[in-house]
Amino acid sequence: MQQFRMRSVSTLFALVIALAVCTPGIGFAQDGKPQPVDVELVLAVDVSWSMDADEQRLQRDGYAAAFRDPLIIQAIVEGGWGAISVTYFEWAGTQYHRMIVPWTVIKNAQTARAFADKLVREPIGRLRRTSISGAMVAARDLFKRNPFKGLRRVIDISGDGANNEGFPVEPVRDILVNEGTTINGLPIMIKRGGPGSFFSIANLDEYYRDCVIGGTGAFFIPVTDKRRFTAAIRRKLLLEIAGRQPRIIFAQSKPPGPRADCLIGEKRWREWQERGENYFMVP
Repeated sequence: MQQFRMRSVSTLFALVIALAVCTPGIGFAQDGKPQPVDVELVLAVDVSWSMDADEQRLQRDGYAAAFRDPLIIQAIVEGGWGAISVTYFEWAGTQYHRMIVPWTVIKNAQTARAFADKLVREPIGRLRRTSISGAMVAARDLFKRNPFKGLRRVIDISGDGANNEGFPVEPVRDILVNEGTTINGLPIMIKRGGPGSFFSIANLDEYYRDCVIGGTGAFFIPVTDKRRFTAAIRRKLLLEIAGRQPRIIFAQSKPPGPRADCLIGEKRWREWQERGENYFMVP
């Protein structure tokens, strides 16, 4: 365990150096002025192997349905600037970040439905390992290259497991929060057991609470039933667009317990290696 902690310290130092050399930037329109929007929203979606194909399809279709929803469109139009900028990418391990829809301004029903149409047309990827921290770093880079300036910056992370590759998730989260970014979560707790279940954690909602989300108004909404997937995504987007904070309901309907172990994913990956399990079955 001491060796693992030393390795974590060295990776944390590397993280601080890597992110400190550049400060968050904003893009500019052709006239040299940033285009104002109410919120810059990054949708970062887990497609690791622990996500079954039906879960991935439910996730993608849920986001597409949300952007066709009249209430979502109304919330966008009624904002201060009447527009948001949003981008959607898939992530798995540190080496997989696939852009599905680049930065897009949504300001009415037509642009919202065009965004949804792009989502459903693109194929869904899938790759091994789970790097929430890698998704956060990728989202940070997207903000720097966004040609729209929002009153708020929000990263929306959905996933069904703990971080098990790349930098530890907690210090990455803290750096982004200190830069003014809000990170919300959609912990997916539909399927437990089966292939890759060694990496599943029962209290994924508490892990997201303590290790993933952060910033002004940060929240998470756990999904425990596939029939409620679309409704959860819709509710989350409404709250993010309106800048409101919900009452958090834990999946196990109990008060928050002891703080979650933010290195549980890394520890299980290390144990998996020591047991000599099949490398290619890692979610």
